[in-house]
Amino acid sequence: MADAVDETARLASTFDDASGDFDRLTPTIWGPAGQALIFQLGPGPGATVLDVCCGAGASALPAAAAVGPTGRVHAVDVADDLLELGRLVAAERALQNIDFVCADATTWEPPSAVPEDGYDALAVSYGVFLLPRMDATFDRLVGLVRHGGRVGVTVWRAGAMEEISATLFDVVGLRNPAVAGRPSLRDRTPLHTIDLPRTLEAWLAAAGTHSVEVRTLSNLLPATDELCWALVTGSGLRAVLAGLDADAVAAVRAEFLAAVTERGIHTIDATTLVGTATVRRPPATV
Repeated sequence: MADAVDETARLASTFDDASGDFDRLTPTIWGPAGQALIFQLGPGPGATVLDVCCGAGASALPAAAAVGPTGRVHAVDVADDLLELGRLVAAERALQNIDFVCADATTWEPPSAVPEDGYDALAVSYGVFLLPRMDATFDRLVGLVRHGGRVGVTVWRAGAMEEISATLFDVVGLRNPAVAGRPSLRDRTPLHTIDLPRTLEAWLAAAGTHSVEVRTLSNLLPATDELCWALVTGSGLRAVLAGLDADAVAAVRAEFLAAVTERGIHTIDATTLVGTATVRRPPATV
């Protein structure tokens, strides 16, 4: 339990630090995936939606627009600085049906405003593989959704982001040997168990769902200097910069961008799997 608490605190710190640049990635990465997830989930007017690992609201804000003024969205994350970005956008759009809440998803309980039989939909965009005890935590979250409700996740497809991440680790590893041997996101989280269409489909089905649909959102972006560095400073990759002073970070930036050019990386693969399913509750026993 202590390890899970420490990891949650570390993630919160990393993404709070990344909040300044996080939104720079919204138009190209977080936003398209969030929109695709809500479109595939299909919440309608009046629905209640739980958005876990919501960040700055890439899927929570479209959900709020989909459910309208009679619906409700609870957007939950541990990084309050990211949540504040979402609150500002919601205020700009006059969305009064969304609550951005700094809370631990592993212990989240629906407030009284949610119907007794549960949420109508659960969305987790790019965060499910970061949850402590992924399988057990996701099963618990699915349990907060009513029978016939919908659940959906987005995850990186196998191979996505790996080339750019490996380049960064190699560069930073010259300054910090611990980073040089650091496994990829795919290997240090359960992502590798769900990053293919067939494995994500099987995993969703095993969580007590049916009518599983997994679509591939192709997203191949030009590897400009601006985008490459924004991926470092505005995502979980920022963790590798922890402890470096401003001069060291500037040096890493220059070395990293030079390495991207030297390795002939012209495209960033941000391809994403969008998986949705319908919750099946076992019949109540009398």
